[in-house]
Amino acid sequence: MCVEIRRFEEKDIPLKVKWINDEKNNRYLHYDLPLSEEKTFAWFRNIKDRTDRADFTITYNDEPVGLIGLLNIDKKNKKAEYYICLGEEKFKGKGIAYTASKLLIDYAFKELGLNKIYLYTEINNYPAQKLFVKIGFEKEGLLKNDLIHNGRKIDRYIYSLMQENYLKQD
Repeated sequence: MCVEIRRFEEKDIPLKVKWINDEKNNRYLHYDLPLSEEKTFAWFRNIKDRTDRADFTITYNDEPVGLIGLLNIDKKNKKAEYYICLGEEKFKGKGIAYTASKLLIDYAFKELGLNKIYLYTEINNYPAQKLFVKIGFEKEGLLKNDLIHNGRKIDRYIYSLMQENYLKQD
């Protein structure tokens, strides 16, 4: 199994649109759907040179299978928000998300010099929480009515991973 991450590129946009619009994937994502290629191309042109985020495509045996990255990279406080989305059902449950996450976290801590990576997840997104704990994230707390999406109030957990704890695992 060869899992790698590479910078998100313009050629990945049609796949991103397909994956995000798939109701099996977007249940816990908070996009304004449906996502369109036109708007996603505009988004990409807008963000591609920003330094406060790092967007990657997950590949499995050289085939693009998902998205992963860091948002809100805060160089002063040395922290960033993690995200991940595997695109195809057939690639879930194979350890791909775990391996890609380890690659991204190594990059965040060793290359970017971050101290903390955090994430938000809906309270009933159990598969994601299982992955986050396996990676080493710890639940910090509950954020009640943290989002309102499509008229629904959403409670979310915040998880974090500290550099010193993560590097001890190696």
